[in-house]
Amino acid sequence: MVSVEYTYTIIDSNATTTLQLQHYLEDYGNFSFQGLAKNNAEGLKTILKHEPDVVFINLDDNASLSFEMTSQLHKYISNIPVIIGMSKAKEHAYEAIKNNFYDYWLMPYNELDILKTLMHIKKQVPKEPETSAATTSTICLKSYSDFQYLDTDEILYLKADNNATDFVMKDGSTISAFKTLKTFEGKLPENFIRVHQSYIINVNYVSRINYGKSICALKIGQEQLPFSKSYKKNIDDLKKVMAKNSISTLN
Repeated sequence: MVSVEYTYTIIDSNATTTLQLQHYLEDYGNFSFQGLAKNNAEGLKTILKHEPDVVFINLDDNASLSFEMTSQLHKYISNIPVIIGMSKAKEHAYEAIKNNFYDYWLMPYNELDILKTLMHIKKQVPKEPETSAATTSTICLKSYSDFQYLDTDEILYLKADNNATDFVMKDGSTISAFKTLKTFEGKLPENFIRVHQSYIINVNYVSRINYGKSICALKIGQEQLPFSKSYKKNIDDLKKVMAKNSISTLN
């Protein structure tokens, strides 16, 4: 299903904590990295340039300058980003609250705290989908300097393969991308749904839903893909849509 993305910037001179945070955000999806700054001066420039939705600031670098920098944002931009402070101690928490920080994380990171904050942002600061996203018919697979463009109408399904994803095409070919299935889940048109931990399918090619065997059959190649209980709601929604567009023989 199509879902909007939140862009984010990190202000942190520590390469290790920056990489950890990026990995967490990639796992949860819907958060697109837009810039890294190693100090507050670079941070202000990055925020003004990209106007991200969320800014993560390591307050251990220089908390007073960080608070001064965030207070200046009102002078330059109308859409103030959600700001989250990170620190190894609680000493900056009070100042963060006074400066309208959205949240305050203690390091090392607690995965549950991160998840709760991200879910809260999605609930309290919803974003409207961009018009262009709904009409996207091409997806770009990038690997270093190689850019491959796939027509989404030609994709039967996506299959997880460890930390890679296989795109199984209508013509029988398979194209691999070295990113997780989760990476693509929110970037595909609305006719793609997650049905299993390992599968995303193009509903336009579904010919049968068998609840007894927990499988979806495809119109092409006689493929039968499993669906799991955790994604049963997606299957139920698909069945309702298909039922509206079908002549039923059920009483």
